[in-house]
Amino acid sequence: MLSPARFRPFRSFSSWFFIAVLICITISSTSGRTLTEQTSPIKAVNLGGWLVTEGWIKPSLFDGIPNNDFLDGTGLQFKSVTTGKYLCAERGGGTIIVANRTTPSDWETFKLWRINESTFNFRVFNNQFVGLDSEGNGDDVVAVSNSPGISETFQIVKDPNNSNLVRIKASNGLFLQAKSEVLVTADHPEGTGWGNDDPSVFELRTSGRLQGEFQVTNGYGPVRAPQVMRDHWRTFIVEEDFKWMSENGLDGVRIPVGWWIASDPTPPLPYVGGSLQALDNAFSWAQKYGLKVIIDLHAAPGSQNGNEHSASRDGSLEWGSTDSNIQQTVAVIEFLTARYARSPSLYAVELINEPLAPGVSLESLESYYSAGYKAVRRHSSTAFVILSNRLSSDSRELLPLASGLSGSVIDAHYYNLFSNVFDGMTVQQNIDFVSTNRTEDLNKITTSNGPLTFVGEWVAEWEVSGATKEDYQRFASAQLEVYGRATFGWAYWTLKNVKNHWSLEWMINNGYIKL
Repeated sequence: MLSPARFRPFRSFSSWFFIAVLICITISSTSGRTLTEQTSPIKAVNLGGWLVTEGWIKPSLFDGIPNNDFLDGTGLQFKSVTTGKYLCAERGGGTIIVANRTTPSDWETFKLWRINESTFNFRVFNNQFVGLDSEGNGDDVVAVSNSPGISETFQIVKDPNNSNLVRIKASNGLFLQAKSEVLVTADHPEGTGWGNDDPSVFELRTSGRLQGEFQVTNGYGPVRAPQVMRDHWRTFIVEEDFKWMSENGLDGVRIPVGWWIASDPTPPLPYVGGSLQALDNAFSWAQKYGLKVIIDLHAAPGSQNGNEHSASRDGSLEWGSTDSNIQQTVAVIEFLTARYARSPSLYAVELINEPLAPGVSLESLESYYSAGYKAVRRHSSTAFVILSNRLSSDSRELLPLASGLSGSVIDAHYYNLFSNVFDGMTVQQNIDFVSTNRTEDLNKITTSNGPLTFVGEWVAEWEVSGATKEDYQRFASAQLEVYGRATFGWAYWTLKNVKNHWSLEWMINNGYIKL
């Protein structure tokens, strides 16, 4: 045991200098790494379909919704049995509804806004809502209102013997009818049959369907949705998953979240509270098993790409159209960073996922990225800040901005899917495309003094039919080799999925991928 005399005050300057150095080292080690301490690229997996719903990842989540073929954003097309033509918002909206189109397209598609399982609004191409003409003949059907009210509310009544035949009941208690090809009114009384001579009967076709967070929560409604979603968050991703990841070569997770998480426990309807507690759990599990966390704002207010994974209500892209939703998004980033800045597991914050060009302008995106970066830095000097490339744009367009932001990362997503480029490609052609084209693209955004590069989403799935296990292994191996050169790392999409090749858990457990 050391003598207390060895610790007399003011023993010597050299002793105190040594102690001061130890204190600095201790503070440094407990306050987190610095931005220069990224020792190796991250190998991560996305926790898709957990805190931001995507129905294709877990379809059973939607099974209990009543009348679940009429969810928000479903495109409906109505063909009059008497005119043999489709209902159409003339000029895409702003005027009357007609029944004179032989082929349905955008103007003939009505996007559903669900009020309950039988009551709806219909939004047209130019984003007006179908309703009754309050300024003229009150029975005429028009699409002029920019926001839905009582007169823009309708019920859809199905033929009990044929669900493809429907009537549309207006707020005045009467039914829509095609009196002629250019005159659609809401003045038909209840019919007694569903014959081809009834102008209030329409053949129904659906065009497109969304299964995102808005659809599932609004579909179940405010009474059932809270329990359904909390059960999902509690069971879909659990602590054992983090243990499994740490034991199978992964060192990080990218966790998609929605903007409403910042309002937990009482987010605006139809969203429900509870996802923030699930994210808290993820940080605790990540710390326990030594995993790094990337928070990814996957769904921004108004939707940045119109897809279900951005929680779009009806496929519209409205993020970035006003300063207010950009400011609201910055506030979400600030909330999340402030909450987790002291966690040793917070590794990076991705400011937004997959904004879509040209719907989101480069000017508005750069303005947001600058503000979002500052919001992160107000609370963390060590978290990397990830900027997602716009879809359908120049992959280098963010380099001038990102090069001036210390600790910034450019995120590029690579799928051999979702494009006719890959139609008919063989196994080897897909592998060659990864080895050549993806390498070239990654090299374009990798600069010596610029931001780090991140393949934030990729998957060992393709358009090839009848591929063998060995084919998948070769395809996955080629991607791991190329994306392993990304200076920040990569993240597979996703950990769990009913589609096996989209589930990294299944792919590793069954020997398709080895890390």
